[in-house]
Amino acid sequence: MTSAPIMNHMAAKPKHQQLREQLEELCTTQLQPGDMLPGERQLEQTYGVSRITVRRAIGDLVASGHLVRARGKGTFVAPTPLATRLNLASFSSEMRAQQLKATSKVLHAEMEDAPEVVSSFFGTSDTPHVHLTRLRLGDGRPYCIDDAWYNSTLLPNLLSDDVEASVYRVLDARGFPITDAEQAVNAVCAGEEVARPLEVEIGDPLLRTIRCARSGTRPIEWCCSLYRADRYTLRSHVTRKDSE
Repeated sequence: MTSAPIMNHMAAKPKHQQLREQLEELCTTQLQPGDMLPGERQLEQTYGVSRITVRRAIGDLVASGHLVRARGKGTFVAPTPLATRLNLASFSSEMRAQQLKATSKVLHAEMEDAPEVVSSFFGTSDTPHVHLTRLRLGDGRPYCIDDAWYNSTLLPNLLSDDVEASVYRVLDARGFPITDAEQAVNAVCAGEEVARPLEVEIGDPLLRTIRCARSGTRPIEWCCSLYRADRYTLRSHVTRKDSE
């Protein structure tokens, strides 16, 4: 870290605000997403401020999403959040739009008896379906876990393909492109089974999306995705339909 200008004690801005602005500049010009912020003692010495001022400035940057704290590890520059709009796109294409490299790690891949909600959507009963759970990463950092089911009456040997890559690309090649879906989004807390692969603490907030996707009139995919709330932003455009 290069030497920083001394706090301007005559400025109208409070010292914690001056420090916050300088730390924000440090994060954008000298550090990269995922880099660790210097320790509090080093920041005190570098900028000539008190521990209280340092903690206030860091707290403000954590609250604004510029920094993230990892318990027992330190404070880090926040990764670029995945911004997605309310349209139908694969995780891989969303990553490319953010100029991030998308990769996946298969956590589970089996033909299994599906839950009732999945069987009901597929219109089947007592039929095993493809169950695929993947950890989705951007530039090697975990963004979400996709827990998906695929209709085995249409895709009986889906797992013979490269499901670590884009499943949507596989569906396109097999003549079952996803054409539309219903999707619901809500907030949940991280459970023990997902906290470790997502590198979050148990109880941390996650965004859950449940998607029921079709290819034309054929039900193809039922997927529950759990996104790290600090790495996912959902955007939409709304219009007013009445004059009241």
